[in-house]
Parts: sequence; C-alpha cells; structure tokens
Amino acid sequence: MTHSSAASPRLIRIAAALLIGPDGRTLLVRKRGTQAFMQPGGKIEAHEQPVYALVRELEEELGLVINPAHAAYLGQFSAPAANEPGYVVQAELFQLTIDSQVSPAAEIEEVRWIDPATDGEITLAPLTRDLILPFYRASLIETA
Repeated sequence: MTHSSAASPRLIRIAAALLIGPDGRTLLVRKRGTQAFMQPGGKIEAHEQPVYALVRELEEELGLVINPAHAAYLGQFSAPAANEPGYVVQAELFQLTIDSQVSPAAEIEEVRWIDPATDGEITLAPLTRDLILPFYRASLIETA
C-alpha cells in the first residue's frame, strides 16, 4: 500500500453525464441536504467501467434507462468536490441526448433543466461551473 503526501488531495472518481434535452438545455441535479447543482452521475465502484457506473447511477438517481452505446465519452475533468471539503472529484464525462421524463430518486432532491449559456441563477458545483458548462458552451460555438 502506498501513502500519499499530506499535500495530495483525496480523490473521488465518478462517472458523470452531460444530459442534453431536445431544446439544448442541460439537466443538473441537487443532492438532498446540499446547495450546489451538478451533473447527474456518481461514484465508480471497484472494477466497474465508467460507462456502466453511469448507466447504474442514472437509473438509481433519475429513473433513466440508457443504452451505454449512446453515451459519447468527452474526457476526464477534475475540480474541488462541492460537498466534501479537501477532496477532488475526478469525472469521466459522457454526453447523452435524452427526450424522456426524469424524476429525482435516491439521494437526489431536485432536478433542473438550464440553458447552458447561463448559470440558471442557481448555485453550481465547481466541476459544473468551471469546467463542464464552459466545455459544452465551447462545443456549441464550434458546431455553429
């Protein structure tokens, strides 16, 4: 077993979704007892492929059943964790276009569709605010 230095941040590995609706808005979730909205998804279990963690989490949290073949891998993004001080969240990010109803379940208290050009006038997790939404905005400009 190796020990990390005290300066090394503790890492939380997650699979996250950039869920896009037919109107181009993106879906964000807020966990029960927290303030920040973030991408849906969750922790990757030991020996679990990120896309299958995403499939599992989307079904648990939103009742959304997806085909893993439809999840386009966008890359790895890291930022300070919104709800765990001293931790960094490392997200394997996938994009999915959906046209189905979702409803909060498990630890999700609220879902919100926002225009990606704005912050939706809500508190956003650092990963969403600083990396994922700017990444999505830039991709919209490139394809325009």
